Amino acid sequence: MITAYYKKDGKILKTGGQSAFDNIPLEALIWIDLNEPSEEEKDYVEEFTDVSLQTRQQVEEIEISSKYIEFEDIIIVNSHFLTEKDGVYLNEPVSFILKNKLLISYRSANLRPFADTVRRFKANYQAFQEGHHFLISLFESRIDFDADLLESISKDITDIGRSLSVENSLDKKLLLKINSYQEITMIIRENIIDKQRVISSLLKSELFPSYYQSKLRIIIKDIGSLLDHSAFGFERLEYLQNTFLGLIDIEQNKIIKIFTLVSVIFMPPTLIASIYGMNFTVLPEFGWKLGYPFAILLMFLSSAVTLFLFKRKKWL
Repeated sequence: MITAYYKKDGKILKTGGQSAFDNIPLEALIWIDLNEPSEEEKDYVEEFTDVSLQTRQQVEEIEISSKYIEFEDIIIVNSHFLTEKDGVYLNEPVSFILKNKLLISYRSANLRPFADTVRRFKANYQAFQEGHHFLISLFESRIDFDADLLESISKDITDIGRSLSVENSLDKKLLLKINSYQEITMIIRENIIDKQRVISSLLKSELFPSYYQSKLRIIIKDIGSLLDHSAFGFERLEYLQNTFLGLIDIEQNKIIKIFTLVSVIFMPPTLIASIYGMNFTVLPEFGWKLGYPFAILLMFLSSAVTLFLFKRKKWL
């Protein structure tokens, strides 16, 4: 699908379709958005604008030389935008091409920052006079989304911390939940670092208009704060994970303590029973009528003395 924004009579208008802007001069176009385009649509845009769109493999490259490329009058930016599918967060590759004042975006999924930018454009179309502003707005929306996501995760981490106690049941579901939030936090951090590299490259660029540098610096500061927040969130998750494992150790120690206590209590009676169970022909109590009750009483007394000593030592 092709969506295009262009200038006409002092206004910014929207059009769409493969041949929708055949009669629109190239210099009037501001933003061409390709969302899951067909091969025919890609060929049409490449021929009309005289640019070569990036392949998905090129967009997914992690080297900085592949993330940001400059030519004589063209800037190519390859970045990742976070998206959610069935509760799983994924990095969706997006390619941007800036040629003079025209922005061409190429993506394969519906992404919230694009919808937010369109809403901003409708609210104040006069602020979007060239493709550079659309690009900045897309990254601003992306960072706002990341901030909202980190805030939501922070609340969930707080809820997990409150529910984590010895009194509540400790099962592997809670540990897996902590691990899933660690994975999400790492994905968000990776996504934010990707934005940091791109914006830093735009700041250094001589092709990107200098009057946008103040906005870019603000974005860099926002990115820095998000990185600090994500690092703090990951540290909290590690702390909760260690706490969870510590509570499990406490529960296991209690069980081992009970078994140890039972074993120690029954050790003296077992010793007494072993002594009187020896098959010697001559024992002092062998012919004694009260020998059996005496042995039983001795066993109970030995257990009682052991319990008394344990309580006195405050081991119980």
